[in-house]
Amino acid sequence: MGIDWNNYQPSINELISLREAANFSGYTTNHLRLLISKEELWALKIDSIWVTTKEALQFYMDNKSNLGRPKKNP
Repeated sequence: MGIDWNNYQPSINELISLREAANFSGYTTNHLRLLISKEELWALKIDSIWVTTKEALQFYMDNKSNLGRPKKNP
């Protein structure tokens, strides 16, 4: 059974900034914003700051296509 991203409500303690997500994943913050805009990565905008969770990021990394340029090394 997969995660229902439409009803996903992580606790506030699970939220991480895109900078933290970039450090965790090796992707740039700009690339993470692109994934969010394409609705490929779950995120929430609080005021003017985008946040996500390690769970959402790990889900994306585990299920993404391996096509394209490799991610940068963290």
